[in-house]
Amino acid sequence: MALDDNAGTDATHYAYKPAVVGMPSEFQLLDDALEWRSGARSLRIAYRDIRSIRLTYRPVTLQNFRFVAEVRSKTGVKLTIASTSWQSMVSHERHDAAYRAFITELHRRIAASGASPSYRAGSPAFLYWPGFMILAGLLIGTALLAARATASGEWQGAAFVVLMLVFFSWQAISFFRRNMPGVYTPDKLPAQVLP
Repeated sequence: MALDDNAGTDATHYAYKPAVVGMPSEFQLLDDALEWRSGARSLRIAYRDIRSIRLTYRPVTLQNFRFVAEVRSKTGVKLTIASTSWQSMVSHERHDAAYRAFITELHRRIAASGASPSYRAGSPAFLYWPGFMILAGLLIGTALLAARATASGEWQGAAFVVLMLVFFSWQAISFFRRNMPGVYTPDKLPAQVLP
């Protein structure tokens, strides 16, 4: 299946390119299993053998609207499904509709199989909360620095700090808002970690 096939509405097939060079990762939902292929390598995981799924928001350089599903099996295999493909060193192609349709259908089939994996959204709590505290400290410290620069008459410095604070805050707050740790059910996928 070519990457261009993602433009269709077939929710049982999905492909993306995880790196600039190399083969695309192709996924197919079979009656009883999730199948992955990349070049000559392939793998099949029965729906009943899926141990967990984690949906996250994972921006990368120059692509700030990227989502990832991590599917783990009971045997320790981890499959990563991303919502964008690398096109070149600086550009990505988004597969929003195809990714959402595939992830929704994957959840429907897992539930229909009778499997009961853990469904998690966002970052793991042990990473999220320390990162959130560091972000809050940086934002407060930067705001205090801007206030001090303003009080001492350094208007240009204060303006620069405020502009950086606004830009950085917007990006960081979006990341933390979308990646708040949580659980979900396969019939109600969390919108904040889907395109």
